[in-house]
Amino acid sequence: MNLDIALWLSQDAITNGAVYALLAIALILVYTVTRIIFVPQGEFISFAALSLATLQAGETPGAVYLLIAGGVLVVALDTSGEPWDLARQRLPGRLARFVAPPLAAGALARLSVARPDALWLQILATLAIVTLMGPIVYRLAFQPIADASVLILLIVAVAVHYVLTGMGLLFFGGEGLRSKPFSLLSFKLGALNVTAQSLLIVIASLALIGALWFLFERTLYGKALHATAINRVGARLMGVSPNLSGQLSFTLAAFIAAVSGVLIAPITTVYYDTGFLISLKGFVGATIGGMASYPLAAAGSLLVGFLEAGSSFWWSAFKDPIVFTLIVPVLLWRSLSAPHSEKDDAQ
Repeated sequence: MNLDIALWLSQDAITNGAVYALLAIALILVYTVTRIIFVPQGEFISFAALSLATLQAGETPGAVYLLIAGGVLVVALDTSGEPWDLARQRLPGRLARFVAPPLAAGALARLSVARPDALWLQILATLAIVTLMGPIVYRLAFQPIADASVLILLIVAVAVHYVLTGMGLLFFGGEGLRSKPFSLLSFKLGALNVTAQSLLIVIASLALIGALWFLFERTLYGKALHATAINRVGARLMGVSPNLSGQLSFTLAAFIAAVSGVLIAPITTVYYDTGFLISLKGFVGATIGGMASYPLAAAGSLLVGFLEAGSSFWWSAFKDPIVFTLIVPVLLWRSLSAPHSEKDDAQ
């Protein structure tokens, strides 16, 4: 390996690590607020990338119909079992909250199909479709069992993953898709050819991380999420709704996954199940951060990016196993450094 190859690998490592950092932050956000390991995150990535490519092909993505059906199902579940008078009073608000936004996202998708040259409109429609799936998935799958054990929540998360994977295969087919590049510009930096697409990924990731910091530190909703992550019971006693916190965390995680899917769509061919492998690498970064520390998760994700880039050069056939093996020493170190009580040892 010479200096030129090292620079090329470093560019790939930083680009991939920026995406993994976003996914790791989303995983930690959902886990700390809801105790749910966000296994379906990969499907949101795939849905975003494939929806953008489908819109650019002049077709309405099937995810729109899944979104609308999910909103209608949420309203039906909330309304069932209530007295007729009370259900009739609450129905307009529920329709405005869960059905109107999916319909608006569908209308935006149809408009972007009618304007194939409006890339910004296609991106906006994609972000709207995938982001709105977050709170609907939480309301249907997790809110009814929000107080269950972590193991049960994990089992349900895996089930949601498989359901969404099947939906992705149904809507987008088994063939991979790739969207058009946002920009064809590039410039030389020594021996390195830096593309505008890779720069956009890094800048967008840094901007989104900064926006999340502002949300948690400067807004009321962010402080409510932070309070829920620290102490769920205490936050509930202070008037913070756990249902609202769960839906908001899933909304943010879905938005982060949607942004990640849009960013990687022009640089890689995405299949209906591609996102799962990408999110697993984000999970490795989140594990390095102890599923609690955002800065450590971001640093760990960059480490994953460099390890993946180096492995692709030296042992390309084993790059994924090498990356996932990184979890083993991290878990071993945390297990040895964590305090153990005599009761735990007896068990």
